[in-house]
Amino acid sequence: MPAFPDSRPGLLSRRHLLLGAAALAAMGGGRPASAGSLPELITRAKRSVVVVGSYGLMDNPRFGFRAAGFAVGDGLQVLTSAHVVPSDTPERIDRSIAVQVWQGDDQWQLRSARLLGRDLRNDLALLQIDGPALPALSLAEQDAPEGTSIALMGFPIGSALGYTLTTHRGIVSAWTSIASPAQSPSGLSARAVRQLRDGAFKVMQLDAIAYPGNSGGPVFDIDSGTVVGVLQGGIVKSTKEAALSAPTGITYAVPASAAAALLAEYVKR
Repeated sequence: MPAFPDSRPGLLSRRHLLLGAAALAAMGGGRPASAGSLPELITRAKRSVVVVGSYGLMDNPRFGFRAAGFAVGDGLQVLTSAHVVPSDTPERIDRSIAVQVWQGDDQWQLRSARLLGRDLRNDLALLQIDGPALPALSLAEQDAPEGTSIALMGFPIGSALGYTLTTHRGIVSAWTSIASPAQSPSGLSARAVRQLRDGAFKVMQLDAIAYPGNSGGPVFDIDSGTVVGVLQGGIVKSTKEAALSAPTGITYAVPASAAAALLAEYVKR
């Protein structure tokens, strides 16, 4: 029987290589597929990132902007930074925690929220919100190594220009300790003293610029689309105004593992 034209040794070896590569990819043995481009990631994440603040009947405006947050768990839990959550005021029954949820076309919906729990050491807070569930973001199971391409989302400058969800990109520059001694007694805030007492712990240092209003927002691994950190803040030269006019470009984020531990503590899976 005559041989098929493509059964020659060289072509047959090439066919075997191609079939082997296809089978390996089908079994998941190849490199994980990309989660998509950064524009696609931004589009997917927009409905998950919320504005965190307070709502007061006697306040003007009634909604007071604090920071960013994002939906996790079953879509009714929101992670944010602990230092931005309004303090409990039992004597003020007219004021409560609230969030603004993006509805598209620059439309925002006000929803009430309550505090589920805090992790003060890692500066994290978990909120429970009312209303329909939001698309929940996935928390990464492993720490992002140095050099990972990241994108952070939030509301820089708060409501000064309206609530505009903004994205900045960069890399994980380093894993570093944030419990370093202050240069002077004036630099020892209550949070810094608590961190010194509890001991040093590692956070991600990013080279993307974060402004006031970015705190509490998600930090994404661009390749996988998962949340690898919660934005904590950045180094400020002097005042909050200086962070706008002369940002340092050094930003810190709490790893997603700490956020996952807080979520697991208060939410039954």
